[in-house]
Amino acid sequence: MERVVVIGGDAAGMSAAAQITRGVEPREVVVFERGEYTSFAACGLPYFVGGVVADRDDLVARSPEQHRKNGIDVRTRHEVIAIDTEAREVEVHDLDSGTSTRERYDHLVVATGGSPLRPPLPGIDAAGVFGIHTIPDAVRIDDMLRDRSPRRAVVVGGGYIGLEMAEAFQLRGLEVTLVEKLPQPMSTLDVDMGARVADAMRAMGIELRLGVGVEGFATGDDGQVRAVVTADGEVPADIVVIGLGVRPNTKLTAEAGIPIGPSGGIVTDARMATPVDGVWAAGDCVESFHRVSRRPVSIALGTHANKQGRVVGLNLSGSHARFPGVIGTAITKVGSVEIARTGLTEREAAAAGFDAVAGTIEGASRAHYYPGGSALTVKIVAERGSGRLLGAQIVGGVEAAKRIDALAVAVWEEMTVDEFSQLDLAYAPPFSPVWDPTMIATRKAGDKVR
Repeated sequence: MERVVVIGGDAAGMSAAAQITRGVEPREVVVFERGEYTSFAACGLPYFVGGVVADRDDLVARSPEQHRKNGIDVRTRHEVIAIDTEAREVEVHDLDSGTSTRERYDHLVVATGGSPLRPPLPGIDAAGVFGIHTIPDAVRIDDMLRDRSPRRAVVVGGGYIGLEMAEAFQLRGLEVTLVEKLPQPMSTLDVDMGARVADAMRAMGIELRLGVGVEGFATGDDGQVRAVVTADGEVPADIVVIGLGVRPNTKLTAEAGIPIGPSGGIVTDARMATPVDGVWAAGDCVESFHRVSRRPVSIALGTHANKQGRVVGLNLSGSHARFPGVIGTAITKVGSVEIARTGLTEREAAAAGFDAVAGTIEGASRAHYYPGGSALTVKIVAERGSGRLLGAQIVGGVEAAKRIDALAVAVWEEMTVDEFSQLDLAYAPPFSPVWDPTMIATRKAGDKVR
């Protein structure tokens, strides 16, 4: 019986393992996971901290015990510390016993995920300074909120996790300041759309320190953080969360000679096979092909990880599955403000060599006479001449952001703005105006492409 070893027991790793066990040919599947949990929703961690999700166990899709009942040999608290691709073995360290063993494999699936960015700043390891990447991280933050009743929270970083943690702290009744070295939050949006996010956050009562770099963390006599030190002075803080994003966790594979691409992720083909025989990779540790820019990118999202893991599992089960790439679709919220994007921003389109134009409109989520609607802004990026839809961004109130899905399909299928503006989209007053704002925005972009 062939033996498949999986490194990492979250989205990509467990999707691959589960698919392999469903295959026609029996295979021994062993998963090594250095943490205590498997198949947990990292995207839900801020909502646990904010009290929206009451029980941390609700974030677990399948426990190690459930996976074991399905025939997967899951070994938690086991960290793979080396890969020998010549001998087809991995060295595994048991974190509880302190012993190490070498485990053979016929196929190796690398699903090591991403590592949170944590710059070596003075005081970053002080009590009260947290990252949030795992369930234990979120539990430690929740424990501090309960035990010490902090009053002032500072979030470092204005991306997805930064916005979500700012909202979480506000929901728990704290005064919140967000520090971001760039001139706007949500740098994955164009500047004009990011400015709308900033305005909305200020209206919520969140203080923004933009264009300010963090230089360290000041502590009191008890070793507890008391302030975030910036180029513009200190920002008082009783609790701090570092939300600077993640990078592909590739140290293990790089040391084993498995190629790393220009985006920083592991190189694979469309079948998720690396150039090293018998080694596959999936999830936040790999780089993906961007279908619009045609360039390799590293995008850490559970949606990609689950799909890529399933592709690996299918291919190791005798099928011929392929992962077709990504287009950068993402969505989040802060308070009642929803934020979404897909494809390329205006800035990214220019960097990818497109002669791009953009159209932006203000609209509403419902017919003007139907109560309960919210304002929203839609920005469309298109290629001059061809009219090809290159990307879209939405910032607005409730019911705004999921409109990005229709635009994502259009970007994926390389539709033109004229084609999108004539689509047969659903209409009724409780759901949209007669002309959906996405259609009006594509029509406006269409006026510029010619």
